[in-house]
Amino acid sequence: MNGAPANLWTPAHQAVESSDHAVLTRLLHEGADVNEVCCGMTLLMHAIDLEGDSAVQSGRPIDSALTAVLLAYGADPSVAINGETALDWAHEYGHDMAVRLLNKFAPQESPAAGSRPRSGLSWRRSRRD
Repeated sequence: MNGAPANLWTPAHQAVESSDHAVLTRLLHEGADVNEVCCGMTLLMHAIDLEGDSAVQSGRPIDSALTAVLLAYGADPSVAINGETALDWAHEYGHDMAVRLLNKFAPQESPAAGSRPRSGLSWRRSRRD
């Protein structure tokens, strides 16, 4: 062993972390739990975190492809971890495309998230990419 930490991600979370849309889609098609939680994040939260963080670090426009794939496979945007949902994270990143997608898939009885002010960017984790 080289002393490197073990990979804690499930295969679906690893696909999100790698931005591997094809592998993520295949795993979901084969029955991976679209709402699984790993390392304190749902797949949807992980996707939003990765999309937002990648845009901040690269200076490129934010992308919503991972979020869209997960929602297409039935990810539940209302799942909360420690009192926060994927929508909360999208607002924190100013990830407007994800906010729009999440609102389309949110249960009808939920409050209008579009009225919530942005709280500014919040780093969820430290990336060394």
